[in-house]
Formats: sequence, structure tokens, C-alpha cells
Amino acid sequence: MRSSTLRLAWRNLGRNRKRTGLALAAIGLGQFALLTMSGITRGYTDAMLETITGPMVGHVQIHAPGWRDEQSLELSVTALAARLDALRENPGVARASARIYAPALVAVTRDAQAAIVLGIDPEAESGPKGLLATAPEGVRPGEHRVLVGRALAQSLGVNPGSELAVVGQGKDGSIANDLYTVAGVIPSAIDLVNRQGVLMSLEDAQQLFVMPDEASEIILHATRPEAARELASAVAARPAFAGLEVLPWQDVVPELVAILELADVSSYIVLIFVFVAAAAGVANTMMMATFERLHEFGMLLALGATPARIMRLIVAEAALLGLLGVALGTLLGAGFVAATRGSGLNLAALGGEAAAEATWQGMAIPIHIFPRLAATDVLVGVAAVAVTSLLAALWPAWHAARLEPMEAMRS
Repeated sequence: MRSSTLRLAWRNLGRNRKRTGLALAAIGLGQFALLTMSGITRGYTDAMLETITGPMVGHVQIHAPGWRDEQSLELSVTALAARLDALRENPGVARASARIYAPALVAVTRDAQAAIVLGIDPEAESGPKGLLATAPEGVRPGEHRVLVGRALAQSLGVNPGSELAVVGQGKDGSIANDLYTVAGVIPSAIDLVNRQGVLMSLEDAQQLFVMPDEASEIILHATRPEAARELASAVAARPAFAGLEVLPWQDVVPELVAILELADVSSYIVLIFVFVAAAAGVANTMMMATFERLHEFGMLLALGATPARIMRLIVAEAALLGLLGVALGTLLGAGFVAATRGSGLNLAALGGEAAAEATWQGMAIPIHIFPRLAATDVLVGVAAVAVTSLLAALWPAWHAARLEPMEAMRS
């Protein structure tokens, strides 16, 4: 009985191929739009999250209380070496690195400019998500050699080999000044590094600003980025970190969390479009098909078919229509995402020069993204279309099941 119902439903869909084709196109377009939007949104949020948490923010930050507001050298993380050793023993920590941030004046001649000295661990920051990822190959700070942000280097007129004077104030209030050799110029998507950054080794910065075994902050990159909150809680609970501020990236840049939530909202809007497209396509097709076949339904009822079987037949047609449409949309949407996954999408081509130069929180907004899909993206579309198709078929099915056989045969 079940197989005969499906065969009849399949045959009936072919009666009016134009109408069936339009319904399939509407449902398929909705699923295609959902998967395409989901793929692009996931790719963009991945790129945005990597840009923000990658080189600058990290997944977890550790500071002295109040440092984020004042950024003072007096508010430092002490006992640095022991704390870094403890963090690196944690299996949830992929990388732990310390940094010093200090304002200074830098000059090649008599004309000085304001800059930010970043004392960093060259080895830890040389990975693909470190501050030195874009540095010239083989060029690293250390032993009185520094890297200068590209925009700052152009403004100062320095080149590799130039002597750079750095003047600031030490943590103890003394004058911090020394001469450094420019090892290289570093291009960076981070505005702070590009326009104001002078990158020196952590040891040189500790010596310059009188901060032995101290740093402004510790940056952690987690082995599982999605577990950043759990990692922050675990670190904060350890006695060695009592009295320090341990924050996951969600608390450091809440604006990014809002952006990710907004991306989810956009996906829900597209999902509503899928519901509407599926409902309109299925309802229109099934209502027209039902009214065109009243005579046929009357004959079936007169020959002994039960109202329940008539309902099953119409619901089966709607289910087949919905599944075919969503399969078509899934094939096209997943195909688009797969085709663009390897080379990515360049959003600058859509937004022009303004998009290419856009920044957020001092960091360049990613313009080259790699779309990706999760299994839930496909399943949500399939579930939405399945439920909508069945609901849209209920009224035509109920109407056909209530027909009087003789009256229907005369229609």
C-alpha cells in the first residue's frame, strides 16, 4: 500500500511538469540561498575570529587588575617565568606568550615621533597566528635589534640597518633610553603595529623599562578555541594566578560576540525565506492539483478508497515535491560552497577600495574568506522544507478527504 501510494504520488507530480518545475525551483532557490548564506557567513566569522583572536587578542588574556583601563607599566604581571611554565604545562594551552606595551618617543634624527614599544617573545610570536607572522623571513627582534611597523618606518624614513633612538619611562620612574638597530620593516594588518609599533624582544623591553621577570600581559592560544571560557576559568582557579584578571576573548572584545550573533540572525532571516518559498511552492502546487483532480478523487472514493488514503496520497506528493526541491537546492548550494572553499571569495571585489581598507578595533577587516558548511546547515534546511511541505499539504488533503464521491464526480 505504501509503495503504491508513492508510485501514484510520483506519477501525479509529472502531470503538470511546468507547475511542478516552478515549485521545485522555488524550494530549491530557498535551500540554495540558505546554504550559500550560511557558508559565506561561517567563512566570514571564521576569518573575523581568526583576525581578532589570532595575532593580537588571543583566546585568553591575563593582566593585573586595572591594566586594561590604565595600560600602566606599574600594573604588571610578576613572577612571569614561573607562571609561563605553569601555563605551558596545561594541555588546553597551545601557546603562551608574554608582552610588554609601553609608550615611547622614537627618532632617527632630531624629529621624534610617538610610538608603542611591544616587547614580545620572538619564538612564540613567529607562528602563523603570531605578531611576527608577516615579518620578513628570518628577520626577528633581539639583541638590540627591532622591527618597525611599515607606516611608522615610512614616516621616520628608516630602513633595515638604521639606528633608532627610543626614549620612554621605566616602571621605576627612571628615564628609559637606548639605541637600537632596525632589523627590518614589518607590514601588519594591525593598525597599532603598522602605524606605531616598534617590536623588540621581551628581554630587551624588560631591560629598557626596568621590568625584570615581568610583563604587561600574558596571551594564551587554546588548543580548542571554542573552549576559551573553560580555559580562562581553569587558569583563574589556580592559586598561582590569584589576584590577576583572567579573561576569555568574549569578555575582551564583546563587540565581536555581537557581530557573530548578528551573523546568526541573518541566517535565521534566510531560513524564514526558505519557509515562505517552500510553503508557497507546495501549497500552490497541491491546491491546484487537488482542485483539478476532484473528479478522480471522487472515483477513488466511490471505488472504496478511504479518506485516509486520499490524505496520504496528497501528503506523499507534497513530501516528494519538498524533498526533490531541497535536494536540488542542497546540490547547488553545497556545490557553490565546495567550489569556492579552495580559492576563497574576495569581498573587496564587491565592496571596492573602501572594503579593502576597512578596519575594526584597529585591525583590518578580512576581505578574503573561505566559505564552509556544517552538517546542521543542511539539516536545518531539510527539516524546514519537510515540515513546511507537510503543513502546506494538510488543507488540500483534508479538503479532498471530505469530498462526497457523487458530488466530486459531477464536478
